[in-house]
Parts: sequence; structure tokens; C-alpha cells
Amino acid sequence: MSFRGPRVLTESMQAFSFSRRAWLLGAGQLGVGAVLVGRMAWLSVAENERYNLLSESNRVNNTMIPPRRGWIVDRHGQPIANNRTDFRVDLIPDRIVDKDATLAALRKLLALTDEDMLRIEADLKKAAGFQPVPVAENIDWERFAAVYVRQPEMPGVAPTRGFARNYPAGAAVAHLTGYVGAPTAEQYRATRDPLLVTPGFKLGKDGLEKTLEPLLRGKAGAKRVEVTARGKLVQELATRKDEPGRTVRLTIDAGLQEYAARRLGTNSGSCVVFDCLSGEMLAMVSMPAYDPNSFSEGISHLEWDMLSKDDHVPLMNKVTQGLYPPGSTVKPMNGLALMAAGVNPNERVFCSGAMRLGTSVFHCHKRGGHGPLDLKNAIMQSCDIYFYEMVRRVGYDKIAPVARALGLGQKFDLPFATQRYGTVPDSAWKQHKYNKAWTAADSVNASIGQGYVLANPLQLAVMAARMASGKALVPTILRDPFKPAAQPLAIDPDHFRIIREAMNGVVNLGGTGGAARMQVPGVGLAAKTGTAQVRRITMAERRSGVLKNGQLPFKLRDHALLVCFAPYDNPRYAAAVVLEHNGHTVRNLDAPLIGRDIMTYMFDRERAMKSLAEVEPTWGGDIRTRMAAQEAAYRAAHTTPPAQAAATETDAPAPTEARAVEAATDIQNESQAAVERDIANGAGPAQTGSPEPDTDASRIDPPAVTSTTAQPPR
Repeated sequence: MSFRGPRVLTESMQAFSFSRRAWLLGAGQLGVGAVLVGRMAWLSVAENERYNLLSESNRVNNTMIPPRRGWIVDRHGQPIANNRTDFRVDLIPDRIVDKDATLAALRKLLALTDEDMLRIEADLKKAAGFQPVPVAENIDWERFAAVYVRQPEMPGVAPTRGFARNYPAGAAVAHLTGYVGAPTAEQYRATRDPLLVTPGFKLGKDGLEKTLEPLLRGKAGAKRVEVTARGKLVQELATRKDEPGRTVRLTIDAGLQEYAARRLGTNSGSCVVFDCLSGEMLAMVSMPAYDPNSFSEGISHLEWDMLSKDDHVPLMNKVTQGLYPPGSTVKPMNGLALMAAGVNPNERVFCSGAMRLGTSVFHCHKRGGHGPLDLKNAIMQSCDIYFYEMVRRVGYDKIAPVARALGLGQKFDLPFATQRYGTVPDSAWKQHKYNKAWTAADSVNASIGQGYVLANPLQLAVMAARMASGKALVPTILRDPFKPAAQPLAIDPDHFRIIREAMNGVVNLGGTGGAARMQVPGVGLAAKTGTAQVRRITMAERRSGVLKNGQLPFKLRDHALLVCFAPYDNPRYAAAVVLEHNGHTVRNLDAPLIGRDIMTYMFDRERAMKSLAEVEPTWGGDIRTRMAAQEAAYRAAHTTPPAQAAATETDAPAPTEARAVEAATDIQNESQAAVERDIANGAGPAQTGSPEPDTDASRIDPPAVTSTTAQPPR
């Protein structure tokens, strides 16, 4: 075993060890220095813009400016939907520090009422933290300025100067334009677009406002304001202006639109008017309706509840969503189809008031019968037996193609989210749907526009326009100067002439529509009246006597319809009027007089306005007056808790998608299903005949109901 002696450190070894440690220390210092230099370079160069922005944000507040929506104007440039200057105040729940103090200050500055405070409290409880809650809209400059200068003292308060949507005609255009409203929390979460949570911003919720949103929205601007560390205003800096949305020009005539809405009075109904030269839609009215201005400002729970429970269904766009048996309005169209199938229009059918088919008896609306009638007089007198017999002979499969060519059962390319298309039945349709063969009873019921036949008011107006023009007019509502001309229909022009003369006779030569005779010199109106049964009439009621409309509750009364065009010898305008459950109970609210006045407006506005002025006061005043009275009556009759009644209805869907509309649609479907079951059992509406009054003088059910008591103001 050997022992190693102690290690001897020489001077050279010590020098080497020191120099190595010095080198490592220097390298470390150099590395740290390089990191610091690199970091400084990164911060000063690469991150320069970010920190400049952060620094700037401490000094400058950036606020998005909601873009002004593009206007919707009529064919003459008159505004249907425009923008008004709006001073408003909102609350951002996430930014509120002392809610009670803030609300107390706002109440004093804005002179808020107890109902306003209840609404704000209720809305704050339901709102998402980032979602603006409206406090006051359309306030005057003095109150706005009072809030604006105190904004630093009230975190969460957002005073905004901008533009609000305005609908000058109110309810008259509701189902045409739709309305705008605040975006939902779900819409923001789906896109994370900061514009959707900007106070004052609103987007389209229904109608044209919704379908044309990309055109109407525009691009947001930005406002820059220099502030102190405590958020106090120093000065306003350069502002990036918003880019307004595009102005959209419609084919609608705003004056006619409002007149037609007023002339429908207290009816639950609709009207569509077309230009027969171009197929442009001049009016599209569904009444009653809601006020889109109220919806845009935030409708209260009480008002939504009132609209949802109204049996006239003001939330439904009846023009595109309503489906109705067209009744006798299809008889001129059936006449075209019969002539195309080889029927001689001069051949007569004897109407005794009833026709036996197998074991069933089908009646005419005139129990004593019309005697011998050719096609023209059958249309003028709306004889059921003539059409029972002729359609039975040729078969309904010869009628259906003409019905489709004239627009029934057709979907049109229009900017509306909802369209129900109706039914034009034939043997193939029934075989496919029910796996059953078409029967003679099916043809008889369809021949008077009942049974399986269904149409919406838009389709009926297209049918009238195509019969008037003889062309395959395509309906449009957006003005298009380059729209191609419509092509002639593949139907003999002489057949159209015969039908136009017959429809002229309906009004001017002793037919069922004499009340529609126009008082404008040189202008003759051609038309076809119609009445559609909506209830199932039992055998027991048939034996004891079918009840008149005046004896029935509103929902069981017949629909009243009219299709028309003028002048009859050189058609320029065509229209359809459909009145739900009208029942011919009030003369100045019946379809012939309404159609007459709407058409008169196109040729002599002064005369039309005079006619309206004579009857409108008997209905309780104009639309706004009646709606205000209806709301006051509803408010007085319902004891909804004040906070709930005042709260903004944030869960409301678009009106056309509301549960009330679905319920009304279900009722229509159930009624139609009952009629179809009757037909399957060999019965149906034709067993009692069309509900068409025998003569114009008998359109009002006895005892006569005065216009002031027929229906409540609405």
C-alpha cells in the first residue's frame, strides 16, 4: 500500500485557474448583456406598435360608431324605412361599479318614470354582462349632454349619439320591411364581432330588414377621445366616419301601401297589387300588424303578450304565410282551362240548384238555380252547377296545368324568409299523398276552389295579373330596370278576351260583384268575388239549415276574397284581396268595396281618399288611433305585475316565427284536414255549394250588422 503526497499548486496552475474563471464570468456577463440588448431591441422594434397602442389606449378611448343603415325607399324615392338622429343612453352591466347610485343619478338626469325604472331593473337581471341595456332612447340634447359630462363619475353608462331606424308608415309596412333590433347574446358568441355589443347597433330581425341585411348594414366607424388617467374628457380627436349601407329601392308605391292598409280597416286580411305591364309589386299589405318602431325600440312584455293573443294574428304575414281555399275566384281560371280542353264557351248547362253524382247531391249557392248558362254567364253569376258539370266532364287533370301556369302552387323568388305555397291537386298528387285514386267528388269540390285547392294571397294576385295581361309575369319587389319582359302564356289570346269580358260582367253587367263598380269615368273594373268555407258543416246542420255567418263566432265565418284588374279592356293594374273570416257581415268592410277603393286610388287618388274619409271614422279612427285604443284596453283588462309588464321582451322570436303564427297555421291545417276527410267520405263543401251570396244585394247576412259594432277597434 502506497501513500500519495499532498498536491502542490504552482504559480502557473493558479494563473490558469483564475483566467478560466474570469473567462466564464465574462462570457456569462456578455450573454446576459446580449439578452438584455436583444430584449430591448425586441421591445423597441418588434413590439413597438403594440406598446404604442397600449400607451395610446391609456390616453385615448376608442369607441365603435354603429353604421347608418341604408334606406329602403319606394319606386318614387319616398322613404319606407329611414334613419332619424338619436341620442340614447345605455348601461353595460359588466362595467357598472355601484348600480344603485348609477340608477339614481340616471333617474334624476333623464327624468325617468317608475315604469322606466322597473323596466331597466328587469332588463339588467336578464342581460348578459357585455350586452348593452337601453336606458332611454330618442332623448333631447339637454338630457343627453347632462349624462355625457358626468360619464366619468358613472362607470358602465354609455351615452351614444347616432341614428335610429324609423318607419314613417308604422304598422302599414310592418310585414313588408320587418324591423331591426339589438343583437342577441347568442349572435355575439357565434361571431365575436365587437359591433354586435356596441351600444345603439341594431340588425335586421324580420322581413326585408333581415333578408337584405348585407346590403343595408354598412361599415362601422370609430370615435377617438383623449382622456385623463381618471377617464375625464380632454378633447375629441380625429374620428373615422362610418360607411352607410346601400339604399334599396323597391317596386312598392308607399302611398298605395299605406292607403291599402288603412282601407282594410278592422279586417284580418291582406292585399297585393301588381303592375300588369312589368309584374312589379306595388303593394303588399297584411293587417292587422305590429308597429315596427315599437319593436325596434324594444317591445314590452305586455305589448308582445297582447299581439300574441290577438285572434286576428297581427304577427303573421298573411300574404306569404296564409293559405286559403280560393273559392269562386278560380272560376275564371277554370274557364280558361275548360276552353283549352275543348269546351265551347257558348255551350249551356242547365242549373236547377242541385246536381246528383252517384249517391251524393251537390248544390249551387243559389238554391232555386240559375237556369241555362254559358261560360260567361256562369262566371258572372258564379254558378256552381256549371263548373261541377264541365269540370266533371273534362277531368280536373286538365284544369291543374292551367292553374299552375297562372301561378297557383308556385314559389316565387322574393326576399322573404317564409312562403307557403298551397296546393294544386290532381290525380298524381292524390295518389302520391294518400295512395288513393282521384274521384269525381274531388273534381266537383276543386271546381269551386274548395276541397284540396289552397293558395296564398300573393298567388291569387299573380293569377289575376296573368289573366289580365296574358303573360307569364314574374312578381318582383326589388326595382330592377333590366328585368326581362314577360313572355306570353301558351293560351289562346281569344280565350283571355272571353274571360276578361266575363269578369267585367261580374262587376258592371249584373254579376255578383256589382259593389266593386268604379266611379272613375272611362275605367271599368273586372273582378271575381269569392267566398271560402272554413268550417265543417255536419249533416245535422244541413238538415236543420246551415247557419249564417252573422250567427257564428269570428273564427268560424267564411273567408271573403276578390281578384280584379283595371281597366278591364286594357289592364294596367291587378290585385287580390283576402279577408279572413269576414263573412260579408259589414258592407264597407267587405272585399268588393275594398277592392274598388284600392283600384280607384291608382286612377283617382282624391276620390279614393274621400271614400276612405267617409268610412274610417266608423271603425274607430285610423290605424294608430285604433292600435292605441286596443293597447289601452288590454292594459286595463290585464293585471300583469308592473315589473314584468314593463320589461323588454328579449325572448321574442321574429314575428313570422312566433308561436302565435304556428298556432294559427295549425288551425288552418286542421280545418283543411277536416274538409279533406269529408271529401274522402263523399261529401265536402260542394254538398252545400259555394258560400257565395246569390246576389250583390244579399252579401250582408241578415240581420245587418252595423260597422260600428261588428268588431272591436284594433
